[in-house]
Amino acid sequence: MSITLAKIPSPDLLRGFVAVGRRMSITLAAGDLFLTQSAVSRQIHGLETVLGVRLFERTHRAIRFTPEGEQLFNAADSAMQLLQDALGVLEDNLRGRPVTITASIGFVGLWLLPRLGAFQAQHPEIEVRISANNQIVDLRKDGLDIAIRYGQEAIMPAGATRLFGETIFPVAHPSLGLTRLDSPELIEQSTLLEFEGDPTAAWQWNVWLESQGWSGVKPKGILRFNLYDQLIHAAVAGQGIALGRGQIIGPMLADGRLVALPTPLPGPRSNKVYSLIQRDTLPSSQTQTLIDWICGEAQLTDSAPG
Repeated sequence: MSITLAKIPSPDLLRGFVAVGRRMSITLAAGDLFLTQSAVSRQIHGLETVLGVRLFERTHRAIRFTPEGEQLFNAADSAMQLLQDALGVLEDNLRGRPVTITASIGFVGLWLLPRLGAFQAQHPEIEVRISANNQIVDLRKDGLDIAIRYGQEAIMPAGATRLFGETIFPVAHPSLGLTRLDSPELIEQSTLLEFEGDPTAAWQWNVWLESQGWSGVKPKGILRFNLYDQLIHAAVAGQGIALGRGQIIGPMLADGRLVALPTPLPGPRSNKVYSLIQRDTLPSSQTQTLIDWICGEAQLTDSAPG
């Protein structure tokens, strides 16, 4: 049974209640609301008076919900978040602020930036800001609109949109004169470029060699990299053989900067994917336009041979 709008307590009282409930601290809630502690305390007391129930149990050093307080908080917090999101969209549209996307350094450099010019040509009115970062960040806390995450699909957060998976295989610059990687002698004559940024089997050269029955074969040399884009740039410069992500380096394979080197047997497979995460359930029109474009480009990437 619901009540009429006229009987809903003042939004100021509910805002103070939600702020305290999120923080479980009147002091921290007061800082969030730019109010004094006494003002927030009066809001909580005022709401309890209007409702005729206690919402918090107060101890010397802490507060906690009463059963009635927890029930109200679950509903009020969800409603307040929806209101925050909706007002944020309106504010974004009015400001025309940049749409901010965060992704790994390798993804930005090798996949996003080569394509972004086409988006800017189609939508010159949308300003895009890129935060290339290999660290996991909080979209809401850091004011970011979109994140591209890489990892196992099963551990992606709820609401994530799958963009594409990855196919990993040996690649090299044509100047090395290789068209296949089909004998241990070729390994012994070559420098291998090793990616240390991911410990899974598909990125380990020793696992690849074992998969071909070449366990114990030693390459002429090994160069190790902790950033994937640096490894690929080294491969393009002819410095050795790399394990390449087909979906990320597709343009380099298409224009001949790199060539795929088939092996006699399949190598280890990757079970990781790239996924898009958006901050707001109802993003601004500019953000939605960028999301739609990324998903469209990802669909082309996922369907391309790799």
